[in-house]
Amino acid sequence: MLKRLSLIVVLLLQFHCITAQPQNAATQPVEHRKTSKPYAGDLSIFDSPGRDERLQIHRVMDILGIASGKNVADIGAGSGWFTVRAAKRVGDSGTVYAVDINPEAIRYIDSRIRNENLRNVKPILAKPDNPLLPAAVDAVLLLKTYHEVAQPIALLRNLRPSLRAGAKIGVIDRNGNSENHGVARDIVIREANEAGYQLLEEDDFVKDGMDYFLVFIPK
Repeated sequence: MLKRLSLIVVLLLQFHCITAQPQNAATQPVEHRKTSKPYAGDLSIFDSPGRDERLQIHRVMDILGIASGKNVADIGAGSGWFTVRAAKRVGDSGTVYAVDINPEAIRYIDSRIRNENLRNVKPILAKPDNPLLPAAVDAVLLLKTYHEVAQPIALLRNLRPSLRAGAKIGVIDRNGNSENHGVARDIVIREANEAGYQLLEEDDFVKDGMDYFLVFIPK
């Protein structure tokens, strides 16, 4: 009888250990990599002369398939520098969503599109983990923004329901340590893969060993 009770106790202890392990693992805090502090200065700095040629932005739009009638999301729109160029590409039959988490950027873009009479641009004050797009889009660009995204995997996952079939997601950034307004391309690729995307194309237009252009599609 005593041996049977001892065996029961041992089995109960083993069962407790097995069932407790997943619970303990689930309660462990999730580690987040460091990111750069979002820019909060003069937004007009992004409209510096020669930026079109330096970033080869028209070539970028060609690769992303941005053309007349397309819907585009400019995530981390800032001053609206890319927003304006995409808006001219898509024309009146397309729409550009200028997405930013900074209310000042949204006010800046709102004023800009009124001054430039752009009726196909819709500013969106988003959440750090969700672009809050109101409709499906054909192309997305994160231009020198990814290194500031605090929850990149969550953001990319929340973006997926708003992508049309064949949509492309572009990331232009510079290699860095994630805190110096740059992030290693390998980190972007790994996080995009975890969020459910695969790398379609990679380009280096600037040829400085720092800037890169990555294009992703959903898996």
